[in-house]
Formats: sequence, structure tokens, C-alpha cells
Amino acid sequence: MVPPVSRFVANHTPCGQTRREFLWEVGGGFAGLALIDLLSRERFFAQTARADEAPASNDAKYLLAPKQPHFTPKAKRAVFLFMNGGPSQVDTFDPKPELQKRDAQPYVPDSGLPVGSNGRPVGHLMASPFPFKQHGESGLPISSLYPHLSKFADDLCVIRSMHADTAAHASGCLQMNTGAITIGKPSLGSWLSYGLGSMTDNLPSFVVMTDPRGGPIGSASNWTGGYMPAAFQGTLFRSVGSPLLDLATPEGVSPGAQRRALDLLAKLNVEHRRARPAESELAARIYSYELAYQMQTTAAEVVNVDQEDAQTRTLYGLDDQRTADFGRKCLITRRLLERGVRFVQLYSGGGHLEDTWDGHSDCISNHLRHAGETDQPIAALIADLKRTGLWDDTLLIWGGEFGRTPTSEGLGKPGRDHDWHGFTMWLAGAGVAGGQAVGATDELGFRAVENPCHVSDLHATILHLMGLDHTKLSYFYQGLDQRLTGVEGNRRVIDEVLA
Repeated sequence: MVPPVSRFVANHTPCGQTRREFLWEVGGGFAGLALIDLLSRERFFAQTARADEAPASNDAKYLLAPKQPHFTPKAKRAVFLFMNGGPSQVDTFDPKPELQKRDAQPYVPDSGLPVGSNGRPVGHLMASPFPFKQHGESGLPISSLYPHLSKFADDLCVIRSMHADTAAHASGCLQMNTGAITIGKPSLGSWLSYGLGSMTDNLPSFVVMTDPRGGPIGSASNWTGGYMPAAFQGTLFRSVGSPLLDLATPEGVSPGAQRRALDLLAKLNVEHRRARPAESELAARIYSYELAYQMQTTAAEVVNVDQEDAQTRTLYGLDDQRTADFGRKCLITRRLLERGVRFVQLYSGGGHLEDTWDGHSDCISNHLRHAGETDQPIAALIADLKRTGLWDDTLLIWGGEFGRTPTSEGLGKPGRDHDWHGFTMWLAGAGVAGGQAVGATDELGFRAVENPCHVSDLHATILHLMGLDHTKLSYFYQGLDQRLTGVEGNRRVIDEVLA
């Protein structure tokens, strides 16, 4: 048998290929041009897709430039008070008289309603030890866990019919923050920065402050920019000392010398980036040097709450060891909002189990502890926003990744397990119809049965209050116009929340 002639030595054309290779690649190339044209018309190769105009650059200053909302917003800024670990709805904002009557009785679940996450034992029904009272002109019921916050009952819109898709803390936090239970999606704060830009040149648009006992499970995945340019991700602030490590100017370096060094660094970075225009992480890192320079004065000043008078410090509970940390974060939040930061997220509870709201072994002492740490500071923030005039265009969001069961976890244990079938969150501030409860869980508090509101419905509502249509705010990625509320198109704004 005659061996085949190698294509590397026979019938070469001047371009170094065989005639057969030449004809095949030319034909494929022409077909490829047609395919590229068709895909381009469908925006397959686009980096981003917005309702108005797609950014043409990964330059952070360009990406964070102020943008027009889809319609006139009710709120210009937002604060997410994240109760990490899952607060119990039946012990806070969702009173259940039937549960009180049936305390210690065995629980017989409805058909198909799972209880007991991760194989945990299910005990008897457990009445709330925290009495509910009606507050304000609206008569909104709030438990004894919140004596300070209850003074603002007429400002709260309590959504009692929230539900999520997961019983695990990590995926639950991710879903509440990014709309998805998997890692890699942009967070709510990132979507707001992407859709609206920044209102300040001296501070990040999106700031996160975690609990000193630790951050949420999943850590930075909860405030990531995901597949968006890195400029949109959250910036982690410390509430004590320097807000960012290594922010201060080194000793012996004058402001002029530092400015010249940064200018030289910027020139070198521009040259380096010309060959890497698509690397958003590089663009964000370059921008961070200039932002850090601007923040050396602004950020250090904003966390210096010693500038506040004694009355304000007392209002936030800074003189009480129990409330000092969360109170300091709430006071810093007000100062950040005053200086143009658009979205601030504060975490109550960090690490795991009893250091969070995850009251498996003893929900009673757990919630007394964590509500006691946050009640006065949250009320102080509301009062201070009203005093400073920020209340009218600031949105407050309170809640965790899910709620807790109305049963005890095991017999004789006062703990409660995770409940993602029906839980409570509240909104207040700009554009929110306060003094009301929206939706309902069943008579025991297990499952949302009236006007169920999915996590993505909550996100659609938050975006709406900020002037953004959740169906139009999109980012083109992996061949789809990705949205915070998902691509399925079955999510809605909760109209009852809107003033």
C-alpha cells in the first residue's frame, strides 16, 4: 500500500497551504462572515446590553458615570439591613394566635410541605415568647423584641409572605443578594451601580460593612460584581479605625510627591492596558488607585463618628457595649449617604450559628441578643434620616436570607429550624406605603399562602423604587440578556408596597 503524501510537502500554494486547505478555509471564512453578521445583529458579541445605551469602555470612571433611570425614581439611595442567619417571622413581625393556642402540640404537616432542613429533627409547635402589640396609628403588630423600632410602625411596610428557593445559608444569602443560589452573579448593589452610576467621586458607590464576628457564608460572593466589570462590585469598609487597610499615606511622603507618583503610575498603567482592553479587573484596579487617593481624606473623615455630638452618639447607642458596633455602622451609613454613596449594606450577625440569627439551639436567647444589638441603632437611623432630610429619597430594606419554623428543633429544645416557605421582610422610606402588612403565611406561620412574594419580586420592587424597570435593566452575558430578577420573565413588582 502506498503511504499517503504528507500535506506539508505536496501541492503548496504561495501562502504555504495545500489547494484543498486553501479552498476549505476560504469557503469556511465566507460562511463565517455571514454567521458573524447574523450573530452581531442579535448582539451575541456585545459586552453589555442596557435599556438605553451599552458602555463602550471598561474604564471605571466611564462605567460609574451618573446614568438616567428608566423613570423618575422615588429613592436615590438604599440601605439593606441584612439580618444574617434568618430571623424568625413568628417572633418579630408575623403574630400567630393559633400558634400560641397550640403550643407544645405535635405538628402534622400539610401534604407535601417539608420541614426540618438538612435532616434536622422536628419538634412540637412552639409559641412565641415575645408578646405582640399594635403600634402607631396603623396598629401594625410588632413583637416586644423591637421597642425602639415599633415607634416607627407607621413607616414600615411588612411583607409577611416572602419565600425563597433554598434552605441553606450560603445559597440563601446568595439568592437574597444576587437573585441566584449559585456563585458568580452580580449583587443587588452592583446592579444599582451599573444601572444608575455613582453620585460621588470620593467614595465608592456601593459599600458593605460586616459583623466583627465574621461575614456571611459565601463572603465576597454576596457583594461581587459577578460577570460585570469589577468597577461595580461592593467595597468592604471597616467600622472601626481606618475604613480600608493601607489607605493612609506612608510617613515622610508629601501630598505633592504622592500626586506625582500616582500620575506616573497612571501613565504606566495606561500603556500596560492598551494591550489588554477587555480586562475589567485591570481597569478596576487602575481606577482604585485614584479612588483610594481621593478617599484618604473623605473615607477617614466619614468613619470618624467622634465628630458627632454626644446626643447623636447616645441616640445610636454608641455608649452601650451591646449596641455600639451596629450603632456605629448605622451612624457611618448616614454619613455615607450624605456624601453620595448610593447603596450601603450592613450585616448583623457573622460567623456561624449563635453568632448569627441562626437560633437552632435556643432561638429565644439568640433573638434577644441580636434584636437587642440592632433595635435602637435602626430606630436611630430612621430618626436621623428624617432629621437630616434624607428620608424622603432613601429606601430601607430589612431581613435575612429566610425565616424560621414555628416548631422547635427537637423535643424540649427552644431552637427553630430554617423556613424558606414563608418569612418576613420590611421596607420603609422613599416611595413605600408604610403602616401595613402585605401578604400572609398560614395560621401557624410556615408557608406563604396569601400574595406570595418571591425574592426576585422583592428585587423587582427595589429596582422600581430606584427608578429602574427590572425587565429592561439587563447585561448581555453567555448569549442572554441577564437580569437581577432572572431571564424567565415571571417576576413582578409588589404593587401593594408602593405609596
